[in-house]
Amino acid sequence: MNRTRTAILTAVLLLSLGVVGGCSSVTGTGPEPVVTSESAGDPDALLSAHGLSGMDTREVIETLDQDPAARPLEIMGSVTYDEVVLSDENSEVSLPLDGDEFYISAAPYETRTHECYFHSLGTCQGELTNTDVHVTVVSDDGETLIDDDMTTYANGFVGFWVPKDITGTVRMTVDGKTAEVPFSSDEEGATCLTTLELT
Repeated sequence: MNRTRTAILTAVLLLSLGVVGGCSSVTGTGPEPVVTSESAGDPDALLSAHGLSGMDTREVIETLDQDPAARPLEIMGSVTYDEVVLSDENSEVSLPLDGDEFYISAAPYETRTHECYFHSLGTCQGELTNTDVHVTVVSDDGETLIDDDMTTYANGFVGFWVPKDITGTVRMTVDGKTAEVPFSSDEEGATCLTTLELT
């Protein structure tokens, strides 16, 4: 993880300690799941304690983002370009996000949103829960990557995978109202889009 992203993650973590209902992040590094808390035990214990045993990193992200429970969850998770950092009150682990896909979680809204950069699987809460939305994602070179009807999760977000290291536009339509924002899926790209104001 580069120095800029580490600094952003650290700042977001410090800001989020006193804020419930927004997004928070934690830091960690390593090519394999690693324990970054001195008091923690086996990394598998964290995954097992939260019903995530046997899942790959992609499955962990999708499972937590789509968790129907109210936020905040008992487990926190910060998604970046190349890892997801998971933590609870006892331990912290970093799971590598290998491959050529980048995860974006986006929350359309009408009246209320929050600032976010790296999507927090355990605390991010959007305004429009369980809402039908049409999602179109187009790269800057004109390729349509996604053109699907989706339903926002209990956290008010919808998540999707795009190729790494591209730029493009995310467009969402809800009941005739539309929002559109640019995205970047490079190492500095945001995995959390919360500026999709429907008009």
